Amino acid sequence: MELAIYDINGNQTAKTATLDNAVFGIEPNDHAIYLDVKQYLANQRQGTHKTKEKWEVAYSTKKKIRQKGSGGARHGSIKANIYVGGGRVFGPKPRDYRFKLNKKVKKLARMSALTYKAQKDAITIVENINFEVPKTKEFIKLSNNLKFDNQKTLMILSEPNKNLFLSARNLAKMKVITVSELSTYDIMNASKLVLLETTIDALHKTFGIE
Repeated sequence: MELAIYDINGNQTAKTATLDNAVFGIEPNDHAIYLDVKQYLANQRQGTHKTKEKWEVAYSTKKKIRQKGSGGARHGSIKANIYVGGGRVFGPKPRDYRFKLNKKVKKLARMSALTYKAQKDAITIVENINFEVPKTKEFIKLSNNLKFDNQKTLMILSEPNKNLFLSARNLAKMKVITVSELSTYDIMNASKLVLLETTIDALHKTFGIE
């Protein structure tokens, strides 16, 4: 797949970039995408939720009413769940929501997500960018030039770039990550993908395409 390369002013250059069909043109696997996104979201959960059971509640241990003669049901403790302030039955307990996923499935999921973006013409290639200092204003200008200002945009770099990251950090609809940080969730969550020239080779190398 051949795509034009744009400069930071949003103008199309004479250069083009080739996206390998082995990564950007496969038969998408929706179930692999589902599993990978599910694992990503599960890994974000802290799992620290907790409610107190009957034996944990700090409350009086006095017997509510006498065992016999009241004409009502027997009650041994006001810590019981039927009373206000009592314990909770079968409440949530701390747990780890993480689960394992085969590396081949994760790889297939990411390539499937990239393929969907390629099919929707949602990938833009930009010349290599490097801000001298972090400037959110400059990043907004770049976003406007590329006409991504009102869309969720994911910029993928081949290697960390502190100035670019800091420039986009305060923009709600912009996210800058490296190829090593790329996840299926980030790809699917973005409306547009912005790849730098060097990012393409890094992506191909990551997926085993030389």
